[in-house]
Amino acid sequence: MPEKRFFDKMELMLIKVKVFPNSKKEEIVKKSEDSFEVRVREKPIMGQANRAVIKNLAFYFKVSESKIRLIKGFRERNKIFEITKT
Repeated sequence: MPEKRFFDKMELMLIKVKVFPNSKKEEIVKKSEDSFEVRVREKPIMGQANRAVIKNLAFYFKVSESKIRLIKGFRERNKIFEITKT
């Protein structure tokens, strides 16, 4: 379940995400306050895995997908996402 305190005082949050594409199950594992591991079923082809990660993060943080932006790591396993509250 998402932590409510993330957005208590922040309008913007940066998180580090390690992505595991082509996984058998989809899940989000919180490693620290700003670090997550995300497993998705999609393959890392033409941005499919990145879109799946954004969809899962949006559900996890209870924000729309348009509030999540990939900042760094478009073609890498380790990524940085920006999540805005408003």
